[in-house]
Amino acid sequence: MQKDLGNYRKSYEKSELVEEAISDNPMEVFQKWFYEVEASKGVDEANAMTVSTIGLDGYPKNRVVLLKKYTFEGFIFYTNYTSEKGKAISENPNVCLSFFWPNLERQIIIKGRAEKIAKNLSDGYFESRPDGSKLGAIVSNQSNVIASREVLEGKLKKLEEEYQNKEIKRPEYWGGYIVKPVSMEFWQGRPNRLHDRIRFEIQEDFNWKVERLAP
Repeated sequence: MQKDLGNYRKSYEKSELVEEAISDNPMEVFQKWFYEVEASKGVDEANAMTVSTIGLDGYPKNRVVLLKKYTFEGFIFYTNYTSEKGKAISENPNVCLSFFWPNLERQIIIKGRAEKIAKNLSDGYFESRPDGSKLGAIVSNQSNVIASREVLEGKLKKLEEEYQNKEIKRPEYWGGYIVKPVSMEFWQGRPNRLHDRIRFEIQEDFNWKVERLAP
């Protein structure tokens, strides 16, 4: 089986990225781009991002998760700490995040170090989730092999009965990570494949070095 995709071509012409028009802080550039993609209404989940880790088997692995908060310090998402992703981060906290917003012909690539956030912050976010999502976090022994879908649904039904009219507390094995960036690259599609690529890299004095990369 084969399919030639060589004729899949598109000319990127929607915007440009020039050093003179952007902040010297990449988090401010991220915030501006995020607001613009939200306002465009062209992406169902603007906060969907790819998280890349190096697994215990030595292979890189990517998966899409949802960004739940960003600050000047970094990017926060939530997961099961005992999952394949959590184990990989525990072994090697160097990760890569990426956002792709095709409607604006933009992507962002972020290299950083992941660390667990404070327990009270994870508690606060867990409390904000619908009960079904709370129970789902308890039901799922994430990344482990299961016999069938019915096993999950059976466990969920039992927990729904057990926690009826009761508070659902966050399990210790579930919580948030913050990825503190050391490098952020902003990519804007341009005609003739001469795309704009601006990279910010953190320096020892915590200022950001800004460089343009060849496309």
